[in-house]
Amino acid sequence: MALGQPRRSGLSDQVIAQLRNQITSGEWPVGTRIPTEPELVEQLGVARNTVREAVRALAHNGLLDIRQGSGTYVVATSELAGVMDRRFADSDPLHVAELRATLESSAARLAAERRTDRDLVQLDTLLRRRETAWEARDAEEFVTVDTAFHHAVVVASHNDVLIEIYADLGHVLRTWLREDLGGTLRPENHMEHGRLVEAIRAGDGELAATEAAGYPFMCLRGPKAAESLSEA
Repeated sequence: MALGQPRRSGLSDQVIAQLRNQITSGEWPVGTRIPTEPELVEQLGVARNTVREAVRALAHNGLLDIRQGSGTYVVATSELAGVMDRRFADSDPLHVAELRATLESSAARLAAERRTDRDLVQLDTLLRRRETAWEARDAEEFVTVDTAFHHAVVVASHNDVLIEIYADLGHVLRTWLREDLGGTLRPENHMEHGRLVEAIRAGDGELAATEAAGYPFMCLRGPKAAESLSEA
């Protein structure tokens, strides 16, 4: 639906708010390429310059990434996520792994106590998609689904604060995993996640926490981590 025609600054604010809502509501998930500039002009009923200004503002705030020749992609779900992405993008892989282990272990323990049938269906679905991506040697799909799987474990904790913090760090973790894999799925980097799902299903919080805590450190075998650790 086309927006109204208030003065320029107010209209620009409306467009920014509407695009931000598309992101925060999940309609445009992280990793999604948003509609092209002409498509947004048609959808919103505003001038090209207004759309361009809004997209640039959201890119400046860290929600969007403008990639020349490819399009504009969602890279964070909030301004805080964008800040965290910039702040921690070059962090020591070992420190990233320690943070992941702390958050995901706590979340898995809670998930074993609080998970619903719907949570289990989501985990089972993502686990199958993860294995399919691995077997197809599709590194980009694997990163996307593996990240979604770990996020689903955190969601199953039903701790809103933990979920928000993990979501804000999501792009940092996904970028780290993508760079560590180096675009190649190697046999030594395969991590079986079925035991984690079964521990959550069985309500075994201790086992779920132990399984979740170990995965981030198993990822440290990739090229990016190896380079960092060798320099330490």
